[in-house]
Amino acid sequence: MRPDWQTIAVIVVYAIGAGWLAAWAIGAFANRAIPLVAAMAACGAIAVWTFHVVFGETAFLLSLCLAWGLLVLAVVDTLQFRLPDLLTLPLAAAGLLAAAFLPAERVLDHAVAGAIAYVALWSVAWSYRRIRRRDGMGLGDAKLAAAAGAWLGLEPLPSVLLLASIGGIVWVAFAAIFRGRAELSKHIPFGVPLSFAIWIVWLYGPFTFASGS
Repeated sequence: MRPDWQTIAVIVVYAIGAGWLAAWAIGAFANRAIPLVAAMAACGAIAVWTFHVVFGETAFLLSLCLAWGLLVLAVVDTLQFRLPDLLTLPLAAAGLLAAAFLPAERVLDHAVAGAIAYVALWSVAWSYRRIRRRDGMGLGDAKLAAAAGAWLGLEPLPSVLLLASIGGIVWVAFAAIFRGRAELSKHIPFGVPLSFAIWIVWLYGPFTFASGS
């Protein structure tokens, strides 16, 4: 599908405005300046990608909002190994608001999904701390999982967690291959694969497994 001039205008404005805001937010939360051109290019590429997958003006605009939050969180986590509450909590609230504008979605269901996702990852973090006597997962990851539930609802959550876990394993494997086995004992910014998983499931839906007869 070819975009019309209005869609092109939205993409250009989003690339410039969202790119500038992303660069500012990353600088503020990660204390690290990133090239403005790179931020604008990333936002522009995400907008084009979204246009070719998401149908409907409302869903398109909501997707751009989600994409911005996930992009900033992923970069901040990469640079600082943290997911600030000032980013994750508004993203979760925005997910509940988005559910009110999407057809066949119920805000209460998404709120319950967010709570379940938070408790699930909080339980993992708590269990790891009890067993290993050290932190293995930050509560920022649990809050980002809550945002996933708020945006996606309950049914897609297993797909998000599975995809994020696979992404984390791949991250560690590549780090061990290129930097040595010592990387296996180091923390990874789990917010990166988790953000990617949320985005993929938002765009393409949860995994489906066909059963043979």
